[in-house]
Formats: sequence, structure tokens, C-alpha cells
Amino acid sequence: MPPTQRTPLRHLLLLPPPPSPPTFAALKAAYSSSLTIVLRELGRLPHRRSTPIALDIALPCPHLYANPTAPRSTLWKTTQELVAGLYKLICIISARDSIDVEDAEGVDARVLLVAHPRNGRLDHVSDGTSESDTQGPVTNLNTLARSGRDYHMVYSVESEGGEQVLKSFLAATSNKMEVRRVRGGIVQVSDGEEELGAQGDSSAHKRHYDVAVGGTFDHLHIGHKLLLTMTAFAVEAPQSAAASDPPRQRTVTIGITGDELLKNKKYAEYLESWDDRQKAVYKFLLSILDFSTPGSSKIKIEEKNEPGPNGHAIEISLTCGLTIKCVEIWDPFGPTITDENISALVISAETRSGGKAVNEKRAEKGWAELEVLEVDVLDPVEGEEAGKVEEDFHSKISSTEIRKNLSEKKARI
Repeated sequence: MPPTQRTPLRHLLLLPPPPSPPTFAALKAAYSSSLTIVLRELGRLPHRRSTPIALDIALPCPHLYANPTAPRSTLWKTTQELVAGLYKLICIISARDSIDVEDAEGVDARVLLVAHPRNGRLDHVSDGTSESDTQGPVTNLNTLARSGRDYHMVYSVESEGGEQVLKSFLAATSNKMEVRRVRGGIVQVSDGEEELGAQGDSSAHKRHYDVAVGGTFDHLHIGHKLLLTMTAFAVEAPQSAAASDPPRQRTVTIGITGDELLKNKKYAEYLESWDDRQKAVYKFLLSILDFSTPGSSKIKIEEKNEPGPNGHAIEISLTCGLTIKCVEIWDPFGPTITDENISALVISAETRSGGKAVNEKRAEKGWAELEVLEVDVLDPVEGEEAGKVEEDFHSKISSTEIRKNLSEKKARI
């Protein structure tokens, strides 16, 4: 979805805690009805062509609440399954019902990870105001409620779990919000899912403070949102420290392909410039990372132009020592072979060979191997979503198809 300077009309969907295990079939049974109602309603708003529509989807995650200090790599599997499954479901619903979620006139949906217990009973309550609390991608209901997000409508799911989440959210805010309840589904839970959320012995898992991902990020779509969310998640959370201690520096590095390498792409006239693609990446990351209260956000942006490969970058400094680096790249490797500090690389399953190639290059330099963290390829359910729905599904997660659709739209004018 291309960047826009217009202020979006924000909406919030509060989901109940998810099924466990979070198979796609279970996620569909739990959330399909609620998501369908909300996406249909927002997709048909009469003023959406002039006003961007943003939908924050708050996903309570018991495994994140139960394991707040575990290395993020031990929580990767469950978290990735949840985020990928939810984005996949959004794509299927929007393809089936012809809902625009892929361009500036559509619904800009994003999944927010919320650390929250299944029973709603909080052992530790955040006031939602400390700098470490206000930094995502994992947040809590108190922080979300007290952030500077002015929601036009809050959607809540009609279920015991949905009511409990809504009650906790409303109790944390003094703002008067319009609430609409929507039909829920069936949430199936196996015993002990909080413990299952952390994989293996945490002492055997490395903590990552510098994580990278790369891509074109043209016409930012749901596949990109999954990649960026999980890249931000892979970076360790800010830890509470004495006021005199400097925060541990952490970096999210996004390699964004330079314009020159894309000039032979199909429908190249509809390619976004590097600047626009960088701004779209930054805008999305900010939507899942910054939950500051009004007037308290401390963001610094600096453009760097240094000689040599990967010398052009936009560096965005957030609170608690977190930096987002958007680097212009001119080869398949980008900063993974020029920045030794990077310790993990996020890829999709279809680009697995790229991770291997990066580690071969690092080995030639005598550098440590990157841990390669994989996200799912988003595809419709085999045998269930066929024909035109499958075709429309891929049009929502393919930059080429989005450019093609823009070309066809212009031809019809």
C-alpha cells in the first residue's frame, strides 16, 4: 500500500485470545466471522477514497504474556503461526468478498501482538506509560488504550473472551469510544498452551539485537506486513534497567532494493520510487512499534550517504535504543555482508536459498553465521479456495499483480 500524507481514520478490532494449537483451520473457525463483518463494513465506507482507512487488529497472545523474558527465538514458531494465519485469513476474506486491502483506497489492516492471559487475570499490570512499555511489536491492552491512537470505532467480539478483552481495554482509558459488537466464532484450546508457546530450553537459544530482512517492498502488501512484523519481533524486547544505565542498542535493518535494479520489472511505470517504498516501510513499522502517549514520542530521523555499498540509508531512532535502518541495496546480499553485527535474517520459505547464500558469503569473511528465521508463504487453503478466489488472493500479495491492476484501472478511466 503506497504511503500517503493524509491522516487515516483509525478503527480497532479487539479479538479474543486465539485457539491452541493455532492451526489455520482453528484460526478460521475462531475469527472468520468477525473479520468478515469488519472488513466488509470498512471496505464499503463511502468516504474511503478520500480518507485512508486503518484497521488495527489486536491479537491477545497468552504465550507472550506467560513468557515475557524468554528469548524471542523460542517464541518465534507460535507467534509466526498466529500472525501468518491471521494475515492469510484476511487475504482469503478480502479476495472472496472483493474487499480492497492492497492500495491507497483500501483497508490498511495490521496485526498488533498483545501480551494478555487467556483468563484475563493480570499478575503484573503495566501503567502503559514507561518507554519500554510503549514500544512494540508486543504491547499490552493498557498501553494500547492509553496510546495516542484516536479510534473512530472499536469492534469487539461477542464471546466471553471478547467481553473480557473489551472490559480490560475500556478500563484502561478515559477516552469515550464508540463500541460495536460483532459475531464471534469457536475458539478451541488445548491444555497448557502458554507453556507450549516457548520452544525448547531458552538457555540454548540466542538473543538477537540486530536483525535484517530484504526485499523490494513495492506497493506494501500483506506479505510484506508479515515479514516486517516478524523481523521486528525477532529483535529482543527492551529490558527494564536502572535510570543511569544506557539502553541496549537494538537494530531492525530493512534492505530495500534500489530503483535501478527494478527498471525491467513488469509494469515498471507503476513502480514506487525508493523514497516512497522506504516511507511505506517506515510508516508500517511505526504503526506496530510506537504506542507512545500523545506528545511523548521521541523519534529522530537521519539520512546517511556514505561511500561504498549500502552507504545510503535512512536511520530512524526510537526510544529504548531501537533503530530502524532502511538501507538502499544494489545486490542480493545488502548489509548482511557489510554489517558483522547482524545476527539473524528473516526470509520467506520461497527465498530459503538466499539465506544459505548469505551465510556462505559471511563464512568467506570469517564472520559468524546468521540464524535464518522463516515465515510462511501465504497461499489459499489447497482444495478449498479455488478458481477466482485463488486468483484474487494472489493479486493482494503480489507487487506485480498490484501494478497490473493499477494499469488496468487507469486504462478504464
